[in-house]
Amino acid sequence: MHLIDLQAFLSELSENNNRAWFVMNKPRYDILRTEFLQMVTELILGIQKFDPAIAGCEPKKALFRINRDVRFAKDKSPYKTTFSSSILPSGRKKPSEGGGPAYYFQMDATGRLFFAVGEYMPPSDRLRAIRQHIVDDAAGFEKVLKDKKLKQAFGALQEEGKLSRPPKGFDADMKHIEYIKLKNFMVWTECPLKGMDSDEVKHTLLQGFQSALPLVQWLRAA
Repeated sequence: MHLIDLQAFLSELSENNNRAWFVMNKPRYDILRTEFLQMVTELILGIQKFDPAIAGCEPKKALFRINRDVRFAKDKSPYKTTFSSSILPSGRKKPSEGGGPAYYFQMDATGRLFFAVGEYMPPSDRLRAIRQHIVDDAAGFEKVLKDKKLKQAFGALQEEGKLSRPPKGFDADMKHIEYIKLKNFMVWTECPLKGMDSDEVKHTLLQGFQSALPLVQWLRAA
């Protein structure tokens, strides 16, 4: 994939986020979209070597549309300024739809590669199941938290949206209550794309994704 062309397109799109500009530049988008699909296809093949459950993921279903859903948004810009993908066995793009843990990555207009693993804003029944799994499998959860490769690649679990009080049904003095307060069960990180080619991007992603496999497996058991 031509990363310089992708960044140039997304940068120009961020400055001209309107339908007229996009229609004029649709041929550029179509080429980049095809190249991105090929990258996602190769990533799925790479991931399934250490996580066979991913083998059934259809590359086209793993891609997010570039059109934004602006129905309830103050920002009415019609297009996203990222190319992004979420890879998970169910074929659903969003872990929030209850599809379980996902391998997610995006490349943006500023030249950043962002990647994450886990479940972002899972629905309430799924969230409760994960929280209960922390209680029922405290030892397994601790093992994930202490995993050296996971910590080295991503650091700790993200705390975005964390509750200030214990959720209903969980006592304040419970073991791991601070983790039970989480609303997301994800790790994420980012790095600059500058100086990288598509092979280096794929290598970086596969290395990071494999490091997070213990979290994926633990979440699937919830």
